[in-house]
Amino acid sequence: MIEDQASSLRRMNQPSLIKVIAVTGGKGGVGKTNITLNTAIAMAKQGKRVLVLDADLGLANVDVMLGLRVEKNLSHVLSGECLLEEVLVEGPYGVKIAPATSGTQSMTELTPTEHAGLIRAFSELRSKIDVLIVDTAAGISDMVLSFSRAAQDIMVVVCDEPTSLTDAYALIKILNRDHGVFRFKIVANMVRNLREGQELFAKLSKVTNRFLDVALELVATIPFDENIRKAVRKQKAIVEIFPSSPAAVAISNLAKQAAQWPVPSQPGGHLEFFLEQLVNQGRVAQRDKV
Repeated sequence: MIEDQASSLRRMNQPSLIKVIAVTGGKGGVGKTNITLNTAIAMAKQGKRVLVLDADLGLANVDVMLGLRVEKNLSHVLSGECLLEEVLVEGPYGVKIAPATSGTQSMTELTPTEHAGLIRAFSELRSKIDVLIVDTAAGISDMVLSFSRAAQDIMVVVCDEPTSLTDAYALIKILNRDHGVFRFKIVANMVRNLREGQELFAKLSKVTNRFLDVALELVATIPFDENIRKAVRKQKAIVEIFPSSPAAVAISNLAKQAAQWPVPSQPGGHLEFFLEQLVNQGRVAQRDKV
């Protein structure tokens, strides 16, 4: 009996942290939200409990892409009308979505107090999740930087356009020089083949190696796939309705890989507010099992 109690205490003192992944890109139009949603759904198909945070707070489109009906969003959480738990909607395979609002400029200009309120909202979340994927806005606003710094892993989505590479470099530069982020995972999206993806990664690596102290890792090359456009028109995820298509297979492989990325034993650094709050959720979850 005493041994069982000691084991329970040890489990309570070793909370399971949530994996936090920020998906960003600097430039809009690189397929960032598509990568976010399909990676989330692919991870859910693999048995993970996933929450997607639509962090494009003024131009939300995660719920629209899945054809989900949303009655309340993060603006209602910030105004104190409801808890974060109450705005969550469920997508395919049980993926939970924290929807933002669209066409509201005030949501893109949150004060430090409002930003803190959003952080506190996550501390009150009681849904048990394994992975939190944050779909950031385009650009290099303070909000994008904050969400990126808060994650354990930053996935930068790029495509074979000069502006995509330029904006991705600008984002990496600011996070590195101003905020001490050194590791970035790169997703080459809408490429014709593996070689093109590798060449795209080489272009970005060449300039970062010359001017920055960072480590880039090419984690996925997602081929251009007409089925993505078909899926978007149907308001479905490609991994859901065309699971054997080239892009879906590539994203599913990315999801398997992402599930294996290590999670730190404790939060620390880069304003990891999600981890600091969600670690308490881990303790509660463990205590509930005892």
